[in-house]
Amino acid sequence: MAKLLFKLNGVPDDEADEIREVLDGNEIDYYETSAGSWGLSFAGIWLKQEDQFEQARSLIDEYQEQRYHKVQTERRIKIESGEYPTYWQSVLHSPIKILLVLAFVSAVLYFSVRPFFG
Repeated sequence: MAKLLFKLNGVPDDEADEIREVLDGNEIDYYETSAGSWGLSFAGIWLKQEDQFEQARSLIDEYQEQRYHKVQTERRIKIESGEYPTYWQSVLHSPIKILLVLAFVSAVLYFSVRPFFG
């Protein structure tokens, strides 16, 4: 019977491709389900043979730990070199978006608090 190995909902394409490479490289038999046209279905990588689950899970855990350290290192390098945007740079990059969010939050707060003071 098939067993779910890895959920693909919200996973970047490059990470999913690398997971597939790890499984293919270790000759682990799997299949995928997609999220469908509207993204409502369950996307995942499933093992065809349950007896390969422990091996596949340990390979994926090892890969994810390596990926985590690689991404953290890249982020640290970008921060040190000034390439990583700060909060204020993000605000200045899209001021209309920030103003719309602040207006929405203000409206929600106003209508939430108004009954207590009216």
